[in-house]
Amino acid sequence: MPSPTARKLRTFVPAKDFAASTAFYQALGFEVTYDSPDVREMTLGECQFLLQNYYEKTWADNFMFQLVVDDLDGWWAHICEARLVERYEGVKAKPPEEYPWGLREIHLIDPAGVLWHIVQYR
Repeated sequence: MPSPTARKLRTFVPAKDFAASTAFYQALGFEVTYDSPDVREMTLGECQFLLQNYYEKTWADNFMFQLVVDDLDGWWAHICEARLVERYEGVKAKPPEEYPWGLREIHLIDPAGVLWHIVQYR
């Protein structure tokens, strides 16, 4: 029997304030490539997720992403230049740091409380 195949995996990400989260992700560099009242497809290069006009605090506070990038310092500069922490309520950012598990990471919390691990492999 042949193995099953897949073309794409996307996740639904909660938004406490749909407009604010959309603006945050656009400032981060994502583009809205599909738009409806309840879901927006956010795209950056080959990466996509579905921003959902839905919020549940426990879910959002426990939701995490890992975004693998080639230039972590460039991403940190972009986050700082975009002033995401100052412009969007609830956003927090921790600069690049080497972690014991062997990855260098930026931790970025979006307006709904979703934690992004932006990482660069060695």
